[in-house]
Amino acid sequence: MNEAEFGQVDIADVPTTFGPGAILLDVREDDEWARGHAPEARHIPMGQVPARLAEIEVDAQVFVICAAGGRSQRVAQYLARNGYSPINVNGGMFAWVGAGRPVVTDDGGPGVV
Repeated sequence: MNEAEFGQVDIADVPTTFGPGAILLDVREDDEWARGHAPEARHIPMGQVPARLAEIEVDAQVFVICAAGGRSQRVAQYLARNGYSPINVNGGMFAWVGAGRPVVTDDGGPGVV
């Protein structure tokens, strides 16, 4: 695997829970996050990732998600070039919702994508 390569997974292969070894990194904008996100996701908007790289554990399995998969793919490429082993989530949050996975707001209420 060269330095810019990264994994791709379909929503069926994304874990349903996340913890110390696996992170779901949501790179959508603040307004998209506020409407609804995965319950255990970590939010760093795409444009802030370079400045906030230290917040992402380099040895964790990082699943990168956005709305449909485009922004997360660019972030995954960036992370791969910086020593991470990211995995892009194909279909993004639209696929997440389509698979019947939960979406919440910051206060724990039901969210939308």
